[in-house]
Amino acid sequence: MPFQPVAAEKLSQAVIRQIELLILRGILRPGERLPSERELAERLEVSRPSLRDAVAHLQEQGLLSTRPGAGIYVADVLGSAFSPALIELFARHDEAVFDYLSFRRDMEGLAAERAALHGTDTDLQVVQAIFEKMEQVHSRKNAEEDARLDAQFHMAIIEASHNVVMLHMMRSMYELLRGGVFYNRQVMFKQRTSRTALLDQHRAINEALQARDAAGTRAAIEAHLDYVERCLVEHRKAERHEEIARQRLQQTTGG
Repeated sequence: MPFQPVAAEKLSQAVIRQIELLILRGILRPGERLPSERELAERLEVSRPSLRDAVAHLQEQGLLSTRPGAGIYVADVLGSAFSPALIELFARHDEAVFDYLSFRRDMEGLAAERAALHGTDTDLQVVQAIFEKMEQVHSRKNAEEDARLDAQFHMAIIEASHNVVMLHMMRSMYELLRGGVFYNRQVMFKQRTSRTALLDQHRAINEALQARDAAGTRAAIEAHLDYVERCLVEHRKAERHEEIARQRLQQTTGG
């Protein structure tokens, strides 16, 4: 008969499994600090030696890291899918920028469909709350704040798709974007780009999602990213024109 003796699970193993799932599901994020040992042991209702065993194991796995005098953190595991040489190659070529946007269009479109179909009411409330913040800060014309909320909005939709592989892959992609590898997101919020148009596009995405219109949400995501691509093409063109104009000025003035 295919039965095996049931072994009692060590408390440390239960702690390991719980923390692993929190990281896998994106609830504990890279760089996030865990509570103190005493507080975490109390929350988990385990002894501190059991907790230490679990933390040591997770450190060996590369999921947690310690910072002397600062505590225990979720390890920075994002971006590991790309070697430093490949990241530098991305940054040097426009082809990677537009392939990145094409990839985002496909993946976020799929995530948006899944979010509309499978996201919980709480998931949709998170997206709604972020969009309301976008509306509130719109009048401030703060490019850094706009960019931060823009990233939060898109990631909240991906999180609402409830696909952990997609979640971590897209977080990795967003980390490269945040670091300016593909393009500086703040370019999108300069005066020459219509901030109102961008807000309206996010409104359309949110409204379709809140209505659980899967096809409509995907179409709104794709329309938004098409707009981003057009803006970047225009930005690149303007940069080239400015470079040519400076050369003409230098030639004219003999500088």
